[in-house]
Amino acid sequence: MKALRLLRWSGSVLSPRTRPCHFYKYNPPTRFLSAISPLRQAVQEQDQNYELEEIRLGTEEPGEDDTPTIPEDMPDHLQKEARLRALPSPPLKEIRRSAKLAALHARLSLSHRLPIETLARCLVDETADRNTNFNNVSLSILGRELYGYYTSEAILCRYPRLPTAVVFAAMSAYVGPTTLTQITKEWGVELVAEPGGEVDPGYLQCKREDSMRSKWTPGDSGNDTLGKTGPKIVGANRPNSEQKTWRRGVSSMTVYDNEFGDLISGKTDEDPTTTVDEACARFVQAVMGAVYLHRGRPAAKTFFKEHILSRHLDVSSMFDFRNPTRDLSKLCAREGFESPVARILSETGRLSRHPVFNVGVFAGREKLGEGTGSSLNEARMRAAVGALKGWYLYSPLDVRVPSDAEGPNAKPWKPVLIDIGEVVV
Repeated sequence: MKALRLLRWSGSVLSPRTRPCHFYKYNPPTRFLSAISPLRQAVQEQDQNYELEEIRLGTEEPGEDDTPTIPEDMPDHLQKEARLRALPSPPLKEIRRSAKLAALHARLSLSHRLPIETLARCLVDETADRNTNFNNVSLSILGRELYGYYTSEAILCRYPRLPTAVVFAAMSAYVGPTTLTQITKEWGVELVAEPGGEVDPGYLQCKREDSMRSKWTPGDSGNDTLGKTGPKIVGANRPNSEQKTWRRGVSSMTVYDNEFGDLISGKTDEDPTTTVDEACARFVQAVMGAVYLHRGRPAAKTFFKEHILSRHLDVSSMFDFRNPTRDLSKLCAREGFESPVARILSETGRLSRHPVFNVGVFAGREKLGEGTGSSLNEARMRAAVGALKGWYLYSPLDVRVPSDAEGPNAKPWKPVLIDIGEVVV
């Protein structure tokens, strides 16, 4: 059987506008070229007389007119482009025409009660447009507080014995800047190279900072020392911020630092730029704030569960014990247990090149943990780590968070377990 040539066969039933291939190129009749060429040349020469970059913009001071000054004799198509370039963010009339914005609204399964104009505002960072009526500052503040509230109650009620350092790490893993940046990519949102009025409203608009002079951000190395790296600390009135060698304790992180235990860095108006992670985090937070304002608390909590809490997080991998045997001894003494004792449960190949020892840690007759290693010391350490994780990762069967008791028809709140804290050595 001879192979069919699909392209030629399909082209016979399709119109010239939708055919998969064209075997000819349309050339306009020669009688029209004499009229088109002089007109096109005149428009190009007129456009060269106006440099759009030289249009004077208005001041950004509040109370002053910020409309651009555009020459009256400029052609209409150039006036429109000049006005768009002069705007810091896309105008409202372009929002309804954006296919990217409509696709994002449908992709997130947002309700029709949340206007597409609000979603477009979530995509405008404060570094792109300083006007708070058009950027996402207010929405991101509300969304950040909601994310912090829902995430902290979910972690603390599910694992009431977690150490504070692990709680900070879990908070960052759920709603930290790196995670929210990944969520932005999963939502299909792209960043614009340079913000402006001519940009499609479906792009995330922000002014990125120069990578060669990247500023200090929370989470950098050395943030265990107060003020050792980065700018001066502002925000919660942390005392003695000028001391550069003082160690930051866990208690001070809870009181003075942000929800991730990182320093709150100052921001100056001289450098109105931001990083990609910060811009993406503010966008995801702004969407949460918009859902809360337009749909209410139940819809916001459902949005949080679908996009944040549904992600798998291995909390057991976040522990880092430096001396697990000492910590276990202190824990048993604090709780009134007998002193832990390590015992060999089984072994094989003691005299071979690859021996395996199975050691258990007991407090009286109760086995607290079990570990396997190639040496007795390694197996004993792993058994102590397993015992500590078994204590700290305790989780109640029926977990209810405080926000579940909100609403007119909610069940009464029942107090949950509150642990006295981690072991202090």
